[in-house]
Amino acid sequence: MKPFTLTRAESVEAAVRDFTGYQEAAFIGGGTNILDLMKENVAEPTHLIGLNKLPLNKIEATADGGLRLGATATNADTAWNPEVQQRYPLLSQAILAGASPQLRNMATNGGNLMQRTRCYYFYDTATPCNKREPGSGCAAIGGYNRIHAILGASDKCIATHPSDMCVALAALEAVVHVRSKDGERQIKFEDFHRLPGDEPQRDNTLEPGELIVALELPKQGFAKNFSYLKLRDRQSYAFALVSVAVGLELEGSTIKTARLALGGVAHKPWRDQDAEALLEGQPATEETFKKAADKVLKGAKGQGINDFKIELAKRAIVRALKQAAAGEHKAADIFTNSNP
Repeated sequence: MKPFTLTRAESVEAAVRDFTGYQEAAFIGGGTNILDLMKENVAEPTHLIGLNKLPLNKIEATADGGLRLGATATNADTAWNPEVQQRYPLLSQAILAGASPQLRNMATNGGNLMQRTRCYYFYDTATPCNKREPGSGCAAIGGYNRIHAILGASDKCIATHPSDMCVALAALEAVVHVRSKDGERQIKFEDFHRLPGDEPQRDNTLEPGELIVALELPKQGFAKNFSYLKLRDRQSYAFALVSVAVGLELEGSTIKTARLALGGVAHKPWRDQDAEALLEGQPATEETFKKAADKVLKGAKGQGINDFKIELAKRAIVRALKQAAAGEHKAADIFTNSNP
């Protein structure tokens, strides 16, 4: 780890002002990802701006019936918040499916959005990685790519986004509130993270110096018919091979509204609104669910070793939809040792 300086911001205005005063600055909340990156010399900021003193840890109702999650509220406090558990249980279950209790006690909501890929080659500075060093190549293409993307990848990068929380936020259509020296703006969650394209080094659409201050959830939380299904190599403390977040609104046995997002399959949480439209107005049957799964995975492309994820994702979508439609709210985790 290279030497760095640290200041602890007393206000949001001070934090964004401090950022502009340094060439290589970074914000730090719980530090559960950025410190790992610094230890491996993947990230090398010369100055860190601590955010834990900022008044951004509240979780409170909004005027239109939604919920505002402060950016420095911890993942644990968010998952166990009574309003989140009662109104947005999909989000609570997704958070609790990620990391470990110790990490959830430190990790912040804003930091969760900013965490970077867990690609082996991204962390290994002895190998080429376009995300770490643009133009150097992608060692995962043609390498050991079992955990890598099957949707939305490019010839520059096939890394995946690691978050569980973000998959639920995508399905819930959250909005990200950010602040900079120029004021505040809102970003739809679907527009926050990026696909790799020709610039895999850019994970999101934040401008330099913009600070996440809150996440806003809409009134609709799909508290009755929802499911978060995570398929991983071991029962705890493992990233998803495939995860699925589902929220349904039913009228009898007919799907009135559908939300569907996948994790572990792309550079960002993957939401297919055409597949959601295919579900709406249809009976909540396995046949309907299979059609939606086929639609989501229509353009999927494996890299050889991760080809199994395409069929795994299809089956996961069907299972998650069945669980949501049936109102089976038990957290669904599967131990899987899928070959190879």
